[in-house]
Amino acid sequence: MKSFVYFLGVLLLISSCKGKDESLIMKVDGNVKGLKKGTLYLQAIPDSTLITLDSVEIRGDGKFSFSTIVSEPDIFYLYLDKADNNSLDDRISFYGEPGKYQVTTRWDAFEADAVVKGTVNQENYVEFKKNMSRFNLRQLELSRAMIPLQLPEDSTALDSIERAVDQSLRRKYLYTLNFAHTHKNSQLAPYVAWSEIADANPKLLDSLYRNLPEQIATSKYGKKLEGLREQQD
Repeated sequence: MKSFVYFLGVLLLISSCKGKDESLIMKVDGNVKGLKKGTLYLQAIPDSTLITLDSVEIRGDGKFSFSTIVSEPDIFYLYLDKADNNSLDDRISFYGEPGKYQVTTRWDAFEADAVVKGTVNQENYVEFKKNMSRFNLRQLELSRAMIPLQLPEDSTALDSIERAVDQSLRRKYLYTLNFAHTHKNSQLAPYVAWSEIADANPKLLDSLYRNLPEQIATSKYGKKLEGLREQQD
């Protein structure tokens, strides 16, 4: 019901602002190279449910264009249904806000080869995701290294890898907190904290939240971060 109300609100906002307020419009143009047939969806999660804001059928040409009203910056998604019964590598995320975006990718590596250019905050989001990928890859490598040491158990080697895991996780948390503090004037700050380090030390989350400007603290992800603080009290 909340999603329907949100979607209805977006439609009404588009109708009321059409031809009046260009400052709220997010325009996403792009090209899915090699795509001959499929459906591309522009999606968002206004509360806890993924909904489709717009869609376009692609027939013979991978070029596409979306235009929508963005009343508050958020994470948006481009989902490609290639009708190939393969759910992998089919969704691109980006930090959406009013402005122009250009997306280039390939149909057979839709997420992996995607390049999304747009606002400064989108560039910061891309930088953050790249570093998160490095941290997550390091965690995966360490986890795999632990498997052959468990049977028969090699306690010395296991202890060494466990310390490396803790250090890698600590670096990930510190990087995320530093990124959030550095970008406190953007909704990226509470978003990365809420999405990546929800179980961090409550004092660190509280310090981050209190350092946010009022318009960010009262935003969608500012409220989610505040909710984390309340859960941990």
